[in-house]
Amino acid sequence: MAQKATIYKVELSVSDMDRHYYETHKLTVAKHPSETDERLMVRLVAFALNAHEHLEMTKGLSTDDEPDIWQKSLSGELDLWVALGLPSEKVVRQSSGKAKQVIVYCYGSTAQMWWDKIRNSTTRFSNLSVVNFDETETTALANLASRSMKLQVNIQEGEVMVSVDDTIAYLTPMIWKAAE
Repeated sequence: MAQKATIYKVELSVSDMDRHYYETHKLTVAKHPSETDERLMVRLVAFALNAHEHLEMTKGLSTDDEPDIWQKSLSGELDLWVALGLPSEKVVRQSSGKAKQVIVYCYGSTAQMWWDKIRNSTTRFSNLSVVNFDETETTALANLASRSMKLQVNIQEGEVMVSVDDTIAYLTPMIWKAAE
């Protein structure tokens, strides 16, 4: 019998001084059985970095043809495709053709090797951004995970501070490729 997703209730308060976005999002997030706490928390940070009233979590790991997070226009067009981890060159190419803007948030010990391998093939995608999170920072972020969370995410001058109660994790997103 297949394992079921674990449900997380998240109150995500975003204070993004860079974009002047200040909102609280109440999210019910399904954590796939193969998803780590680190990936779940990176997904929540990616949501905060792109927070918008039309931004949505998708089925993510449980489906191949959807990103982890997306934003659709009122007419149903894909405005934003957010992928996590180390997607294949094929997935990057396909998503770049489907959405106006694509952001890949990569992390982990093999992220640099992945980027070195696909970097040259991504130059033609003007709508693609690639952002890396340092492994030590995402490991600290994973320690904040719990089934019921009140996350406060403060974003200022590109720096991200994530806090739960009295515990704080800091992230410095490194832009490896910026959309044109």
